[in-house]
Amino acid sequence: MAEETVSAALTLKDIAREAGVSLATVDRVLHNRPGVRSDTVRRVKETIARNAFQPHVAAAELARGRARRFAFVMPTGANPFMQQIEAYLGEMSAWLAARRLNVEMVNTDVFDPSVLAASLETLAGNYDGVAVVALDHPGVRAAINDLVEAGTKVVTLVSDVPSSRRHHYVGIDNIAAGRTAGALVGRLVGEKPGKVAIIAGSQGLRDHAERIFGFNQVMASEFSHLDILPLLEGRDEDDRSEQLISRLLGKHPDIISLYNVGAGTQGVAKALTEAGREKQIVFIAHDLTAMTRKLLLQGTLDVAISQNPGHEARAAVRVLLSLARNEPILSEQENIRIDILMRDNLP
Repeated sequence: MAEETVSAALTLKDIAREAGVSLATVDRVLHNRPGVRSDTVRRVKETIARNAFQPHVAAAELARGRARRFAFVMPTGANPFMQQIEAYLGEMSAWLAARRLNVEMVNTDVFDPSVLAASLETLAGNYDGVAVVALDHPGVRAAINDLVEAGTKVVTLVSDVPSSRRHHYVGIDNIAAGRTAGALVGRLVGEKPGKVAIIAGSQGLRDHAERIFGFNQVMASEFSHLDILPLLEGRDEDDRSEQLISRLLGKHPDIISLYNVGAGTQGVAKALTEAGREKQIVFIAHDLTAMTRKLLLQGTLDVAISQNPGHEARAAVRVLLSLARNEPILSEQENIRIDILMRDNLP
């Protein structure tokens, strides 16, 4: 998967060099002056959009008199994908400094609605924008709505709460991701009958619920010869997921496929290996991390349905910044794609 780059303090010269044009041409495009070919105009504008470039942005932000503060409300625990998002935010320090932005991490238990809602309530009046990995629960929706009412820009990240008043969602189409998982399971298993296990972090997380919905939709309509077992919830924890899958494998020797909707993949893989069934069961999971890469290369994991954590981190910051400035959000820049990764096409 190609990584998008974010510069520190881009200049017009940087844009000109990347677009392959002169500085004068960039200036004409920015000011809508005539004399530039349409394909050149398009190329310059695409370069500007790709880099989220704002002319003289540093000077404009300095004129505000204070830096903007954004909070990222992230899950506690050792979720490798969430840790990747936090790491990418750390790598953006120069880009953030050029725009006078302070990004702070607020780690909390996103699986407990009362704890998450309480964490959100403490942010009111302290931040210009909040990005939150949110549980879809009435208490959490109310906390988001209160933040918006207080004037805070709110973006849901990875997992959405669409019935809240949040301003924007940054993440993949999770129903499509679940349907993709279903199609992969059905085609890799073939005509062989058997049982399919599903484990998620929590159905209260919208991204997990939507993936489960998409998965079951495809299973029911296209692969009805497969028996879907009741859903397990592992709270994205390796130890809990390992225990749940170990017990399930002992009860159902005819499981032929397993779909892990969220994190906890290492625990699931350990359960499969200890049962001696890591080469017998079609195993589908999400996200490319150092651990899932290793499992793909070993053949324990068959497919990782991946999303780009760097793109999501950058997109969330850019969307919050656009909202704070009352500027339009560039949808073509913020759409997060799904990648299907197997052992033979690892980047």
